[in-house]
Formats: sequence, structure tokens, C-alpha cells
Amino acid sequence: MIKKLSLLTLLSAISLSVLAQSSSVEMADGLRSSGKIYVVVSVMSVILAGVLVFLFSIDKKVSKLEKNGTKI
Repeated sequence: MIKKLSLLTLLSAISLSVLAQSSSVEMADGLRSSGKIYVVVSVMSVILAGVLVFLFSIDKKVSKLEKNGTKI
């Protein structure tokens, strides 16, 4: 129990220190000023959509196998 509590405290302290960082990020400011931030956001969105489609298709296949009673 003490290990879990100390781990939780450590992770909380790390997250608070990250939030306390300056909100100005040079790379993001540079991308935003040149308009390339939209390219980054769209690429990340396409990757996320691809992962979600893949996960849903795998879930659909597993559900179908479970319904048929087929062992994997």
C-alpha cells in the first residue's frame, strides 16, 4: 500500500511540474507562424483515425469469432 501511495505521489509531483512549465514552446510557435502546424495536426488526425479504424475492425472480427464459438 505504501509503494502505491508513494508512486501516486511521485507521478502527481511530476505532472504538476510539467504543468508549471512555460506555456511558450518555440517549436510550436515556429510551426504556427509558418502555417505548418495545420500539416502536423492533419497528419496526427489521419494516424489516429487509422489506428481507430484498425482497432474497430479487429474488435469486429474478434466478436464474430466469439459469436461463432471458434477458439483462437
